[in-house]
Amino acid sequence: MAARGSAALKTRASLFAALGDETRLSVLAKLSDGAPQSIARLTDGTHVSRQAVTKHLRVLENAGVVRSVRAGRETRFEIVPKSIDQARDWLDDISRQWDDALARLKSFVED
Repeated sequence: MAARGSAALKTRASLFAALGDETRLSVLAKLSDGAPQSIARLTDGTHVSRQAVTKHLRVLENAGVVRSVRAGRETRFEIVPKSIDQARDWLDDISRQWDDALARLKSFVED
């Protein structure tokens, strides 16, 4: 059980580390419409080079947040919705734990 817990923590840490960067969040915002996009399209209108965006996409891909899809000679990237749903679920769990702890504290203080 501890090994599974440790693996789950590593997965979560990797996911949140990948999401903890302004450039990567900007890339995700561009992918949020659901359509796979090329690196050229993701860098269009930004000050970030294609090489830099490629590196950020690899971090997101390694964390399971995006996946690459070949379209002819071009590689396009798309969001993996399951990973975003998992992040939301983990944050909801933490929020519930805090709500429970604060309710217990309130009850203790008021009694």
